[in-house]
Amino acid sequence: MQVFNVQGMTCAHCVRAVTGAIQGQDPTAQVQVDLATGEVRVQSQLVPEQVVGLIEEEGYTAAVV
Repeated sequence: MQVFNVQGMTCAHCVRAVTGAIQGQDPTAQVQVDLATGEVRVQSQLVPEQVVGLIEEEGYTAAVV
């Protein structure tokens, strides 16, 4: 399980955007988003740098925790 701190997420649309971006590259990825803390947990074959890049392409700031 990879954990990321993501800044800029405020609503359900943000959750769908982040989840969709990750699952677009790894359809079997499990993504859990906690809007209150800005934490995104990802179980995926993607390396952390790839996940950060996908999240940032959606317009958010992301870092590995």
